[in-house]
Amino acid sequence: MTTTSEASAQVVTGLYINGEPRRTQDNLAVADPAKPGSVAGYAAAASTQDVADAVGAAKAAFPGWSALSPQERAAQMAEAIAGIADLRDEDAAILSRENGKIVMESWVDTLVFEIRWQLALALAGQVEQDQILEPAPGIPVTTTVSYQPLGVVTVIVPFNWPVAILGASLPHALLAGNTAIVKPPPSAPLATTRIVQRVAEKLPPGVLNVVTGRDADLSGLIQNDDVAKVCFTGSVNGGKRIMEMASASLTRVTLELGGNDAALILEDALLDATRLDRLHAAVFDTTGQICMNAKRIYVHRSRMEELVAGLSARLEKTVLGYGLDEGTTMGPLHSPVQKAFVEDLVDEARESGAEVREFGEFPADPQLRGGNFLRPALVIDPSPELRVVTQEQFGPVIPIIPFDDEDEAIAMANDTWAGLCGSVWTEDQARANAVGSRLECGYVWVNDHGATRLDLRAPFGGMKYSGMGREQGIQGVRAFQDTRSIAHLDEAAAAAAAH
Repeated sequence: MTTTSEASAQVVTGLYINGEPRRTQDNLAVADPAKPGSVAGYAAAASTQDVADAVGAAKAAFPGWSALSPQERAAQMAEAIAGIADLRDEDAAILSRENGKIVMESWVDTLVFEIRWQLALALAGQVEQDQILEPAPGIPVTTTVSYQPLGVVTVIVPFNWPVAILGASLPHALLAGNTAIVKPPPSAPLATTRIVQRVAEKLPPGVLNVVTGRDADLSGLIQNDDVAKVCFTGSVNGGKRIMEMASASLTRVTLELGGNDAALILEDALLDATRLDRLHAAVFDTTGQICMNAKRIYVHRSRMEELVAGLSARLEKTVLGYGLDEGTTMGPLHSPVQKAFVEDLVDEARESGAEVREFGEFPADPQLRGGNFLRPALVIDPSPELRVVTQEQFGPVIPIIPFDDEDEAIAMANDTWAGLCGSVWTEDQARANAVGSRLECGYVWVNDHGATRLDLRAPFGGMKYSGMGREQGIQGVRAFQDTRSIAHLDEAAAAAAAH
């Protein structure tokens, strides 16, 4: 495994537009969240003209790319992804430095991108499956309903799992016949840019472009009549802003805006080592910075003590440290602002009288002093009005709230602005299905929770303020298509209808 000293070389990335790498006069300094004042690398800062060029290149490439059959596009995409794993160790190390998470998670981040890409290619045979509507009483026509691509698509990904999240939409957009521009997160653009460029280099010029820079300079990726759709993953406020900007040109949007996922531990749940390991990972993976992490745990009062003891035993083994250092189990939060926010949630809960248990020790390395590290915490039986319950913490803290009645638990789980995911923990399969079907969210696990068990073939997306639209699976392809209906008058049916 790479150590801190072995990962000291800085990375510099550029833009990739119309099949050509492009340097810019201005660059973004990408901070290392574990080391105050340290720079992980530099990314190109695009100008408004660079953005316009990217949109123009994608528009120009669209007719040729969309004219191919899905199978022909899939063949080129398969060739483009070949060998992507050759630099996976290097990509993962770069992602850990700019993001802060441990290198194993960064390695999986890049792996999931490849898996999602391959799963999308397997859908090639369904992309243009027409629907035939035969004549019916009073309708003397035979109608063929077919699918067509939209045009130029912008895909905007967040800092936490940027490469994996990109894989939930980009290959589906390309397979559907669209051309694309990828906008990596400004605070962690390096690994994503490298990976996208390596894929884009093997596709026709303009089919896939990557643009990095300051958000203020990149509005043309959204507010442009030639951009047909924006796919955005990020915060609720960010999603509102994207939707507002897109409304000027009636640009379509898919929004995945985070969650406040509830895990319901019923009285008959099996809380053995395996299940407790799963729940611990569902809360604390990536220092709690995953949209589909469990953010609230509701546990039957009879199992409360057992659950707290099981999670505490696992948290006692936490090793806070640099993401590339061997033995580190939890890295820093990505930004000082997020660290301050999570600290405030924990302090507020403590001051309210809730029991707060914190675990682990801050890193002893002087280079890491002042980094965005936070000790993981359990907040036991807090008031449901506290922000640690009502807001998405996006950090290593979890409220654990007892309940006495199943209906009470479901009501508390649904009493939130969010509707991304949830989970039910029980040994009764029928009960799991019954409870799960009452949760107001887009995805429900049984006896598990989180990204490691997400079925990458299934549609994924949220309800309420967690967003709109779906990614993955054939539904994810359809999100980048529109329908076209061609109706032929059936002379015999028309004549029969006239009598």
